[in-house]
Amino acid sequence: MKKILLVGNGAREHVIAETLKRSPQDVKLYAFGKATNPGILELAEEYQVGSLSDFTELKAFAAKIKPDFAIIGPDDPIADGAGDALLEYDIHCASPLSIVARLESSKSFTRDLVAKYEIPGNPKFQVFYEENGILDFLRELGDDYVVKADGLAGGKGVKVAGDHLHSHDDAMEFAREAISKHGRAIVEEKLVGPEFSLMSFADGKNIVDMPAVQDHKRAYDGDKGPNTGGMGSYSDADHSLPFLKPEHIKEAHNITQKTCEALFKETGVLFKGIMYGGFMVTKNGVRLIEYNARFGDPEAMNVLPILKTDFVEVCEAIINGTLDRINIEFEKKATVCKYVVPEGYPDNPVKGEKIEIGEIPKGVKMYYSSVDKREDGVYMSGSRALAFVGIADSLDEAEKIAASALGCVSGPVFYRNDIGTKELIKQRIDMVDEMFG
Repeated sequence: MKKILLVGNGAREHVIAETLKRSPQDVKLYAFGKATNPGILELAEEYQVGSLSDFTELKAFAAKIKPDFAIIGPDDPIADGAGDALLEYDIHCASPLSIVARLESSKSFTRDLVAKYEIPGNPKFQVFYEENGILDFLRELGDDYVVKADGLAGGKGVKVAGDHLHSHDDAMEFAREAISKHGRAIVEEKLVGPEFSLMSFADGKNIVDMPAVQDHKRAYDGDKGPNTGGMGSYSDADHSLPFLKPEHIKEAHNITQKTCEALFKETGVLFKGIMYGGFMVTKNGVRLIEYNARFGDPEAMNVLPILKTDFVEVCEAIINGTLDRINIEFEKKATVCKYVVPEGYPDNPVKGEKIEIGEIPKGVKMYYSSVDKREDGVYMSGSRALAFVGIADSLDEAEKIAASALGCVSGPVFYRNDIGTKELIKQRIDMVDEMFG
């Protein structure tokens, strides 16, 4: 029997829970989250609600259940040191310690690390601790620039020229905000090309890639509107994406491998967990947008349901440094994930509203996200509410399956219709063809 502690209560943690429970081993799952996720509740032996920022309750819960290992889903507790706190009780995690989780929690740390160890993939960038010099660098970059806040911002800490920033004055204002809140801002050249996510299992030395996924950050159809935590995503049956070439995946893998090695040289600590690289295909090759130190949400819902290898075994190999000794396989299936979110999301979402979930069509997987199960039903917290996933032999089929469930949710919600559709994917293919044409 294996006792496993899962920290977090979103859709990402719901699919992690499901995948752990799919193990051929006898798994007893214990969950700790800030709200009650109905999907995780069904799978867990015990579920405790508590703070994810104060680890006193988490440590007491862990001390009581004495798990064989833990896995931490969200970025904030990883960055704040939940793994470090559990290690005080000799509980190891398939999630990184805070010192190497800076890969996500500090964008400037990652840019500087990649530059110091001469790893390919960085754009032209500068880190600023005060506003002096920012305007000069913006003028050097012209109209093509990006301004980033240094800390965790739930996928909303990046503003791009032309989309969110329409002048150097706008850029200066956001940079001042970032410096005031996080102590520094990063200004970078704006890269042009389609983005993709390549998540990798990492044991500190060995890197094993999952299927490539494309996430969609914009709130509305046609990639319009404000950035969100991600409105949906898709992956293809060949584990690549229709606009990627094999060398793009190889370049991204090499950047991650070298970054993993550089992290150990820099900190003396092995990165054990998920290295999730956000990359962009440009006319000058693959460029690194950023790293996350955990599974992506929604990308976890694309890859974990098609993982053939025992996920418990994968987690133990991450902790033990033995990823090179197991063969990790994924089904050759296409997947499409679509989120249902509260009206007004992300800038002014309705909160505390009840939703009704009707009969879900056969073949659709549903994952609960930022909701709370109460005696009289399911209530939204103000962030993404429900994820629907279609899995099939082709993207077209998978998209139709996921889309078939969207109308089953009643309440003040909306969703994007176009994720995973032929029309949107063709735009990405045309963009790459034009760049290399």
